[in-house]
Amino acid sequence: MAQAWKCSGLRWSADGPVLMWDGGRGSALSWGKQVAFGVADGGVRTCVGARGHPCAVRAVVSGRSTGARCEECARLDRAHSVAADTIADDPRPYHVYLAWFGPGMVKVGITALERGSARLLEQGAVCFSWLGAGPLMAARRAEELLRAALRVPDRIPYAGKRAVRSALPGTQDERAAEIAELHARAVALGGWPESLTREPFRPVDHVGVFGLAGLPAAVGEVSELVAGGVVRGELVAAAGPDLHLMSGVGGEGGGAVVVLDTRLMTGWELVPVESGAHELDVPVREFKRTPSVQEGLF
Repeated sequence: MAQAWKCSGLRWSADGPVLMWDGGRGSALSWGKQVAFGVADGGVRTCVGARGHPCAVRAVVSGRSTGARCEECARLDRAHSVAADTIADDPRPYHVYLAWFGPGMVKVGITALERGSARLLEQGAVCFSWLGAGPLMAARRAEELLRAALRVPDRIPYAGKRAVRSALPGTQDERAAEIAELHARAVALGGWPESLTREPFRPVDHVGVFGLAGLPAAVGEVSELVAGGVVRGELVAAAGPDLHLMSGVGGEGGGAVVVLDTRLMTGWELVPVESGAHELDVPVREFKRTPSVQEGLF
């Protein structure tokens, strides 16, 4: 019987995307690499727990959930989340940033200074710039100020991000134009917290890091994994939690790009499969518009 693995998500290192497995092992991914795995036949998807603790009841969770947590574990996870604004006494300094995901898709957010640009890579930000740095509550106040004054959200749905990745402007200056204009307006605003140091506009572009230059338009996305399902495809790009795989949708042969949100992999027991034709034997939701010895599983 093949050894089963459990995925704990996609992480971004200085060298690119890495699929992480329970136990801390990682599988580095590179363009052109075949991603191939199966979902254990007869298995169920179980809750991944919260904050490093396993789910007390090993609850079964929906295959379509990107969080892979039961209601109780999701509540516990949110209760200790800076993103959920439930922590006010974190002594670490924070960055405030503007992130761009495509035309008309700009958000404001905060991230711990010590994390560098990791949060932006995890979100799939195509381009970003820091706005300021300071204590958590000052960063929070600045984030709220910018949301109200600039009318930019603090969240962009992943569906919107995926829809525009194959049709981004061709130059870094074009991709940075929206956040350049918003950055200038932001630093000119009154009402900034005194303890927050404003930072100059220095755009960082992730098109090369994500492999998005010349990316073929995806025809759809994996909607869920299922017991006994198989995923095979050639990795052509990755952004945030998403893998863009060149695959034959429904086993019809190669030639189409489908997006796999790696958060759908968590909670399942995954097994190696033999190399073969690039195919997907899992449910795929079509977009309405065209937008060797294995270490672990790869």
